[in-house]
Amino acid sequence: MPKHVPERERPTMASHRLDLPSRCDICGKARSTRKHQACSRIRQRTKTAEWAAFIAEREAARQNKPRRYAH
Repeated sequence: MPKHVPERERPTMASHRLDLPSRCDICGKARSTRKHQACSRIRQRTKTAEWAAFIAEREAARQNKPRRYAH
């Protein structure tokens, strides 16, 4: 019996290895030299509005798409 998987808030970023730059876009330091959890939290906060707009745009496109077999 499959476990309940919660609905994703955002689509997955990638299904394969992420091709990230070696330098952090927040602090500018090399990603390999230190932990970037604080940078990640900052990035998530700034990207929230962008993701909301992306999801809203995708949902609007889905709503405007004509149904093929509407009854």
